[in-house]
Amino acid sequence: MNISPLTIRRLSNFRANKRGYYSALVFCVLFLISIFAEFIANDKPIIVLFDKKIYFPVFQNISEVYYGGEFETEADYKDPYVKDLINKKGYFFMPLIEYSYDTINYDLKVPSPSPPSFENFLGTDDQGRDVLARLIYGFRISVFFGLILTILSSILGIIVGGIQGFYGGKIDLFGQRFIEIWSGLPVLYLLIIISSFIEPSFWILLFIMLLFSWMSLEGVVRAEFLRARNLEYVKAAKALGVTNVKLMFKHVLPNAMVATLTLMPFILSGSIATLTSLDFLGFGLPPGSPSLGEMVAQGKANLQAPWLGLSAFFTLSIQLSLLVFIGEAVRDAFDPRKVI
Repeated sequence: MNISPLTIRRLSNFRANKRGYYSALVFCVLFLISIFAEFIANDKPIIVLFDKKIYFPVFQNISEVYYGGEFETEADYKDPYVKDLINKKGYFFMPLIEYSYDTINYDLKVPSPSPPSFENFLGTDDQGRDVLARLIYGFRISVFFGLILTILSSILGIIVGGIQGFYGGKIDLFGQRFIEIWSGLPVLYLLIIISSFIEPSFWILLFIMLLFSWMSLEGVVRAEFLRARNLEYVKAAKALGVTNVKLMFKHVLPNAMVATLTLMPFILSGSIATLTSLDFLGFGLPPGSPSLGEMVAQGKANLQAPWLGLSAFFTLSIQLSLLVFIGEAVRDAFDPRKVI
């Protein structure tokens, strides 16, 4: 695989920013851990060896009858009766955290929210659910939401900004007037109205945010296309008969991607902060979903349980700080004036 000297220089600049480079490594490790959250925090065993057969309860629902029980419902692996049934003819391996994001600990010795203990490392929330498990799952949802929103809004913003900047004239004029009107719409009020008759889900929330988030990149791409369309290589390509679509996406867009890629980590952190804010206000993900914003709201409502607010605060602080440091490293990597 041949790597161009320009790519090598950009990678060297990225690694030269030690804070951003190590932040990218830490963020990738945390994200990788959250992807496999079902194997780290779950109330089901990772693997069950029973009667010379192998079961994976994480991926399949297994009835209690299979283990010699009486009920045909899914086995409750926290139940001592089910544990004894399995241990008679086999054994099982539980995850490190034996609670999922929605598992309620009914064996608490103190009222909820309970303080940190060996069973619940960061304590429980006001409904008896494990805080650490909800943070792991909430971290994954927020990152996935931010990544999907960033990618889709970037694609839409690049297309709209590229068309406006390349053609200019009336297309650019009417496009800018539409964006000025569209950006003035109150997003929060729109969410309140929609949530009054539709329960906001992950995809509905993503669609609503996508309607407005694409404008963050549109202005940058439009300015780059306005600048590039008057350069000599664009005029030469037009003289050679290159089509506008090919000229836009094959010649002009790669030069405009430098400014676009520099902004993407900051758009990602903004998307995560927006989802957290909506969850905190109660207009985000459905109730019961593992959400960092909902954890912040619980910390605000339960000041006598400081572990709730502190856990959500440190998780958000670390997450957003890592993304900002990564954004600084990406900016240095694409800076043509920075040479190692």
